[in-house]
Amino acid sequence: MTAWLGSEEWQAVALSLRVAAVATLVSLPFGVAMAILLARGRFWGRGLLNGLVHLPLVLPPVVTGYLLLVTLGRTAPLGRVLEDWFGLVFAFRWTGAALAAAVMAFPLMVRSIRLSVEAVDPGLEAAAGTLGANRLRVFGTVTLPLIAPGILAGCVLAFAKAMGEFGATITFVSNIPGETQTLPTAIYAFLQVPGGEGSALRLVAVSVAISVGAVLLSEAISVRLARRVAGR
Repeated sequence: MTAWLGSEEWQAVALSLRVAAVATLVSLPFGVAMAILLARGRFWGRGLLNGLVHLPLVLPPVVTGYLLLVTLGRTAPLGRVLEDWFGLVFAFRWTGAALAAAVMAFPLMVRSIRLSVEAVDPGLEAAAGTLGANRLRVFGTVTLPLIAPGILAGCVLAFAKAMGEFGATITFVSNIPGETQTLPTAIYAFLQVPGGEGSALRLVAVSVAISVGAVLLSEAISVRLARRVAGR
């Protein structure tokens, strides 16, 4: 691949994979917790929380990126606190690209996992509880194996969304080659210069190949998990 792609193109591919992987892995525990809360929780404001979780799906991505910039930019109060106290800088850094991708992908992850949680028969969990298992053990031995295909599907959706995120990323972290230039922003940049169509086409091919490979891998793992849960 390195011989087929130029150095700038390869940097965009590598950064996109890094951003998508970090965004997915960091979002996963929060996504599982939020999905369970929305699926099983009964509390005032549940509808409002559900709406806030899914807000990035209906807001223009540029608006989401702008909100991240005014909230976590280096001149914003919260941004200054994170930098001064924890050394965390998001604006115009690859970490910001990962954060923007995670925010945009989070609703898809939560929705997929939530559907799996809602499909689990609460009677199975209750039966495990009557046998003396505490909540944590019930979750680890009963709930988690049953929702594992949904978690996997959510991760794949989140990864694919993170790989393709453009609007929020370019607004929050700009399009800096080698630092924040991901596959979508690199394709956009190459299409703006004469003679850049070849590079853009190669990156499109790489993007399609990665996405198809991720879907096929997830399908194979999902089938294997389903057979294991069914005891076959």
